[in-house]
Amino acid sequence: MATPSKPERIPVEERLFSLVLALLATEGGLTKNEILSTVQGYRQRFQLGGDNSSLERQFERDKDDIRDLGVPLETVESPLEPGNNQSLRYLIPKGSYDLPQDIVFSAKEITLLTLAATVWREGSLSGETRRALMKLRSLGVESNEAIIGYAPKLSARESAFEPLNIALERKAIVTFSYLKPGERASRQRRVAPLALVQHQGRWHLHGIDQGADAPRTFLLSRIVDAVRITPRTFEPQGTDFAARALDELDAIWNANVAVVELAPGSDASVRLARRGEAIDDGSSVLLHYTDLNILADELAGYGPEVLVRSPDALRDAVRQRLLAVVAAHEDRQEAREDG
Repeated sequence: MATPSKPERIPVEERLFSLVLALLATEGGLTKNEILSTVQGYRQRFQLGGDNSSLERQFERDKDDIRDLGVPLETVESPLEPGNNQSLRYLIPKGSYDLPQDIVFSAKEITLLTLAATVWREGSLSGETRRALMKLRSLGVESNEAIIGYAPKLSARESAFEPLNIALERKAIVTFSYLKPGERASRQRRVAPLALVQHQGRWHLHGIDQGADAPRTFLLSRIVDAVRITPRTFEPQGTDFAARALDELDAIWNANVAVVELAPGSDASVRLARRGEAIDDGSSVLLHYTDLNILADELAGYGPEVLVRSPDALRDAVRQRLLAVVAAHEDRQEAREDG
């Protein structure tokens, strides 16, 4: 008896992109059931007549994500079934997502747009890029000027992403060296991967740390060597690992709050004011964060443009980084003088 094939894993960017294209292509909109059963990224996991609650929760998160990106997603209630969420239709109104009529691209600008898309041709976004170029052409944006030179190749994610993604497919244990915040040396970790999630613009691995025999979430940017996929496999116990990991990260983000004073008119003021909530006289902002060390690195980079009011641990971390910069410059000056 043949074993049913495992649903193909679709990158989150492709799923969101496919959702936007589907909603742009329909005049009357699509119901949730139509989206889940037909749109790339959902249909692979859709079970006709089965339990699709996990898929529905994913769709709810995706709706918020594309709205955060500025996409005007609207819902229309059925006049025959008012109040029935299952009969709601989702759509992107015609014309609301088109380029303004007064925007015209020069030949050079069109070339740069095409070059920017070409940058991704070898990466994980190659499929979306081709569709995006088709969308540009459908809007009447064509480039007759050949691209001269070369197109750099960029990676959409950290190098650890692809091997971890493969390990997820195989349900295989992985090993890697991980540099924990506050430690000078990395430690070898052995992990059963359960989900890869993006939170606040950073990719995380959620899995079972075999050494601790407990669930842990790892920041991919702190994996300091190549991820090795071992021959050992495992059977995950439970479901909705990605949703759980995101809920945990959201809880951490909401619980961690910093108050930072910004120098008026500074680069820090322009950048951080967008992310934070203004307090006091407007010169200070309240910032949420999931990782104190990452925020400390960022704030230290602004130098005298920021002053951390709270918490004390963050203020100390920023101060340590600034003192390390001063010490490094003093060492260089002494070396030049001795030479």
